Amino acid sequence: MPTLDWLNRSTAFTTAAQVPYRLLDTVSTHGDAASAQGNLLIQGDNLEALKALLPFYRGKVKCIFIDPPYNTQSAFEHYDDNLEHSQWLSMMLPRLQLLRELLSEDGSIWVTIDDNEGHYLKVLMDEVFGRRNFVATFVWQKVDSPNDNKPAITPDHEFLLSYARNAKETVFQKKKAESLVEAYGIVDEQGRRCRDRLLKKNGKNSLRSDRPSMYFRLDAPDGTPVWPVHDDGREARWSHSQRGIDEARNEGRLIWKQRERNGLAIWIPYIREFAPATPVRPHPTILLDVKTSRQAKAHQRELLPDAEQFDTVKPEQLLERVFEIATNPGDLVLDSFLGSGTTAAVAHKMGRRWIGIEMGEHAATHCLPRLEKVIAGEPGGISQAVGWQGGGGFRFARLGAPVFDAQGCIHPEVRFATLAAFVWQQETGTAFDSANGQAGTPWLGTHSVFDSFSRLPDAPEAAIPPETEPPELVLRSRTAYYLLFNGILGDKRPASGNVLTRAVLDALLQLHAATPHPDAPLVVYGEANRLGPETLARARVTFKHIPYDVKAR
Repeated sequence: MPTLDWLNRSTAFTTAAQVPYRLLDTVSTHGDAASAQGNLLIQGDNLEALKALLPFYRGKVKCIFIDPPYNTQSAFEHYDDNLEHSQWLSMMLPRLQLLRELLSEDGSIWVTIDDNEGHYLKVLMDEVFGRRNFVATFVWQKVDSPNDNKPAITPDHEFLLSYARNAKETVFQKKKAESLVEAYGIVDEQGRRCRDRLLKKNGKNSLRSDRPSMYFRLDAPDGTPVWPVHDDGREARWSHSQRGIDEARNEGRLIWKQRERNGLAIWIPYIREFAPATPVRPHPTILLDVKTSRQAKAHQRELLPDAEQFDTVKPEQLLERVFEIATNPGDLVLDSFLGSGTTAAVAHKMGRRWIGIEMGEHAATHCLPRLEKVIAGEPGGISQAVGWQGGGGFRFARLGAPVFDAQGCIHPEVRFATLAAFVWQQETGTAFDSANGQAGTPWLGTHSVFDSFSRLPDAPEAAIPPETEPPELVLRSRTAYYLLFNGILGDKRPASGNVLTRAVLDALLQLHAATPHPDAPLVVYGEANRLGPETLARARVTFKHIPYDVKAR
């Protein structure tokens, strides 16, 4: 696959790994406290913030939308927009790498860009996300008014690149299209709207030679034999197989109609189709039916009349379209270039959970007041279209101290749940969920790894399971993880609660015996180990030292 090369490319590929993990300090909670737990506004550098989110949200985000600086002097000064081209690529690469890790297997990422960097970004995202996971390039009409600028050509559009995390797992929603029902112009005796489609295949691949098995005789109601033949005399084929036609006949959907041709009455077969309960159609990639920059800027002035205005603000309707395609209510949405807060506002109104990251004071001067107005029932943007009346809540947080200091020691503000998240992510490659283990104990959870088999390569055809059957899962490994930290066992003395002694091991083994998989080996993290290798081996325990064996350092 072709790749981009630029100055400091090799360094850019290691940047994300060098970023320290930092704490997230909650500053305030807004709106309903319970609902606020699902939504998070973060003030701080987005590279460090994305790294801080990994232990808690890795593989959890369903949809990422970002509107990064276009490298055209169009963004605020704090973005360092107008970077030299190679610097821009080096800025984007580590952020895309971390965003990919945060996406769920069935998730997708959407990135707005213009012609200045758009084609380079496409190649870069091919490399990060895999070319096979490219979905489409959407074109958004950002200008809807006459342009009297001096240049002979002015761009009226921007691009929206879409990639799946795993194209085999990602399912997008089609566009609702109530007008499609109008195409079903027949109302049957039961009051159902329907239409009759010719059973004879027309257009491309409609000849007998294209599908010989679909050329066969049908008997009309009076016994007359009917074959698929085009008007010009060429042998055609049916659009349905014999089995499909038999099913339609049994269901009363095989319709025969008589038409006059050359003075003779001939029988013509049709298949009756009923109007769908929820009519949908594919989404077009040219977005002409969403609002433009002009309306977006007007909405921004209404929301934040006294604040500095974002010149590149996106309309809420554009975000609404993305979320309609890529998410369902309750899904988690992330924007690491939050700007004035549009992504979070739209996600909130549409019942999605969200995380927004914005650096500098704009998190407090733009995003925070805008989202407070959303909670209060702000009526602009998509509010009327989605019936938004207000409600919900969110947390406002800032990046805190590094989890580990320059000497590799754990920061004194780190608590058990935080370090547990780092340990779990390091060992399993997944986000930490406290429900996996047992609260108030060192047990973080037991992680199982499965291999998936849908068929054996050399198996006979009869042995291959039907496609509708789920693939067989075969257990590859299973490991239980324990963390001795912050006196989790109730004894905070350095020589006891956080240290693996004989008494602590006995307590762990007793706890382990009551877990769902007591036969799984144990990995124990602690500040020190007082047991010999033979004792650990008999107990099937692997000990790892805090902080030296924690990769977050």
